[in-house]
Amino acid sequence: MGVREEIRVPGQPEPISHYTDAVRAGDLLFVSGCVPVDSEGKLVGGGDVVAQTRQALENVGRVLEAAGMTFADVAKVTVYLTDIDDRPRINPVRREFFGETRPASTLVEVSRLAIPGAKVEIEAVAVVS
Repeated sequence: MGVREEIRVPGQPEPISHYTDAVRAGDLLFVSGCVPVDSEGKLVGGGDVVAQTRQALENVGRVLEAAGMTFADVAKVTVYLTDIDDRPRINPVRREFFGETRPASTLVEVSRLAIPGAKVEIEAVAVVS
């Protein structure tokens, strides 16, 4: 049986339900969906999907860093948007964080997210090197 480790990141807000920031299972790290909130769980960016995406990816980055990883280790990302037409606006922000790394990706439009006012949520799967 493989090793399973739950990861909680100092400075991340407390989960709003029964989950943890990430789980390392064998050679994979599963990062829970990150929304655009600060360390106190307050929404960042107001109605600006670009600012919200930047905050969500900063939160993903903190989780990766806590596991000793970077965006270069991400194999798969899933992005949930409340408006699919925001895709072209958030793509430059994704490039800021991923650089030359191009993970597999899924983009899904949803009617709403768990945090009121959130326009984006991002989860990731990374490969432990």
